[in-house]
Amino acid sequence: MKATVKWTDGAMFVGESGSGHAVVMDGSEDLGGRNMGARPMEMLLMGMGGCATYDVMSMLKKSRQDVVHCRVELDAQRADAVPAVFTSINLHFVVIGVKLKESQVKRAVSLSAEKYCSASIMLAAGGVDVSHSYEVLEFGGE
Repeated sequence: MKATVKWTDGAMFVGESGSGHAVVMDGSEDLGGRNMGARPMEMLLMGMGGCATYDVMSMLKKSRQDVVHCRVELDAQRADAVPAVFTSINLHFVVIGVKLKESQVKRAVSLSAEKYCSASIMLAAGGVDVSHSYEVLEFGGE
């Protein structure tokens, strides 16, 4: 896997993935940016959420669950000192569907956390306290 990140000006960078997709990252105005994109640490957090949600949805589809909507809400804490690494991250999955089996959602979230999500497993191995939670809602109940 490869990527390139190019500085444009101030605190703005454009990252391009090996698959050819680009994303803008920028800092806040007080740090010399123009607030035109996500912060790099936000990108890391969103990447982790995307990795975990991909796993959960893949498993729920394979178990023939009728998922209408799925999102993961990430809540991260960072160290007060430099480097301001993540110290804890909670991934809270909200899965909405028709007659979903809670046991299948629980299993999908657990397998993502323990076996499949490379991003969350890597961060946990690096000392980040990573936790997972979920809720299952019946479609029309949100």
